Amino acid sequence: MATGDGAGPAVIPPGAEQLRRFRPKLRYELIGCGLHGHELLGTDAAGLRPEDDLFAREFGGLRWYRCLRCDSWIALTPPADPVTRFPPDRAEVTLPLRGRPLRDKYVLRLISVDRVIHFLVLSALAAAIFLFAGDKAALNADFTKILNDLQGGLGGPVNQGHGIVHDLQRLFAVSTNNLYLLGVAVAAYACLEGIEAVGLWFGKRWAEYLTFIATIVFIPYEVDELAKGISALKLITFILNLAIAVYLVWAKRLFGLHGGGRAERAEHERDTGWPAIERSSPVPATPPVPPTPPVPAKPAER
Repeated sequence: MATGDGAGPAVIPPGAEQLRRFRPKLRYELIGCGLHGHELLGTDAAGLRPEDDLFAREFGGLRWYRCLRCDSWIALTPPADPVTRFPPDRAEVTLPLRGRPLRDKYVLRLISVDRVIHFLVLSALAAAIFLFAGDKAALNADFTKILNDLQGGLGGPVNQGHGIVHDLQRLFAVSTNNLYLLGVAVAAYACLEGIEAVGLWFGKRWAEYLTFIATIVFIPYEVDELAKGISALKLITFILNLAIAVYLVWAKRLFGLHGGGRAERAEHERDTGWPAIERSSPVPATPPVPPTPPVPAKPAER
């Protein structure tokens, strides 16, 4: 079903596109309406004006409302106790996000949730490092006592060349000052992840650059870790971070790619406002003009 008003390219309402095999497409407008409900305008109005046909129409004793997010038409009974005479003017309405702006909102917030998880894990790790550094002497004495008891109970020395015992011995060998420095570094990185999360949640451009740089810096290290040994956690982390970096630099046009921020703003402006809704409105087809019947020829005079 082609739509449009002639002022721009035809737009297909979400969910009405021709499905492509093996190429699923997320309809973010439908996801938004599934989570928050439809955005209907004029449900409390006593009557409709001709200019309201874009989002509300009356037919057969019912009033049909158009969702301003997903373009679905919902049939409801006209209000029994209307609050206003007519729906608000277009200038008074704050339209919901749709199209690319809505997609970017959801994707950036998913990345923000990932950064919140990083923030919580790193904060807990930093707290553990500071606690360990503060009680290192007492913990080392307890560890030595437990190790000696194990050696006495087993009748011989415990294998200390590898495993958790070896790792704990290496940990206790680190100086207290270095532990505090490590704790400060981990805490600073946790703060960086928290700043990224807040900025991405609110769709800030600076947060996109900060997240891209903070992500791309660790990709060589992740590749080196994969070269040493592949595990499910390492592989998932690498793929996730690589996907985030590619999305930010490609879809968000960072560093001037594909026109940069100016081209991205133009895309967002095209998908927002009343003109975008008008372009996705169905246009009645022009009825075909019936052919003119041929005029019978006059008989020749004799």
